[in-house]
Amino acid sequence: MINLNGNIVSKEQANLSLNNRGLTYGDAVFETLKVCQGNILFWEDHYFRLMASMRILRMEIPMTFTLEFIEEEVKRTLDSNELLQKNARVKIFVNRSEGGLYSPTSNVIDYMVMAEALSSNSYTINSKEYKVDLFKDFFISPGLLSTLKTNNRVINVIGSIYANENDLHNCLLLNTDKSVTEALNANVFLVKDNFVKTPPLEDGCLNGIMRKQILKIIKSIPELELHEGSISPFELQKADELFLTNVIVGIQPISQYRKKRFKTTVSELVLEKLNKTIGAN
Repeated sequence: MINLNGNIVSKEQANLSLNNRGLTYGDAVFETLKVCQGNILFWEDHYFRLMASMRILRMEIPMTFTLEFIEEEVKRTLDSNELLQKNARVKIFVNRSEGGLYSPTSNVIDYMVMAEALSSNSYTINSKEYKVDLFKDFFISPGLLSTLKTNNRVINVIGSIYANENDLHNCLLLNTDKSVTEALNANVFLVKDNFVKTPPLEDGCLNGIMRKQILKIIKSIPELELHEGSISPFELQKADELFLTNVIVGIQPISQYRKKRFKTTVSELVLEKLNKTIGAN
């Protein structure tokens, strides 16, 4: 079941217009949530990022779009899929209503909420082989728009195909300054000795919700020093550890970049504190 503008309908009934602006112009933003037995993890952070993204894209935010209203819409969608007391991935999709060409005739929005089951509420370290390399065919532009979670994700799609063709589990994306910016579906962190580094938002990386949580956790660990700064490809070869973060997986250690292999010491320490933060067993 899918929630279309507050109406719970079956997937078969959930038809989108061919003039949907999210489809025709990529005029849409979305949030991906992890829900554990009815508890939306980091919900306020997700809500305020969604509101900020809509404002930046000059969408008209309905007066009804309060934190409580959207939370209830998420829970109605979960309930309709018999997932309210289970673990789930939820996607909130907001697009400008149809009308116009590049220039819209209105800034009114439509929204959609979808949910599917997840197996676990806690975050775990995936100890399996996880190989990455750089994707250098196309580049991210530094700046505010690149930090938003819009459905303009062509570079991520092409990069994912490249990863599959080359037996990689993920790729690291570069910006136009040739700095490492993020992975195809996650933010990236580099560890060297007790120094932890992640690209700043100014470099064009996604303003990730899990990134924000990990920054807080690292700042709380006295033996670690955090720095938000540009990462050159050369630094990857010198790192002790690389790991990726997103709200669904939590922390994904990178085991290998080209011929360099990495440890998971800091990943495991941060993950332990992350699970305590969400109260997972």
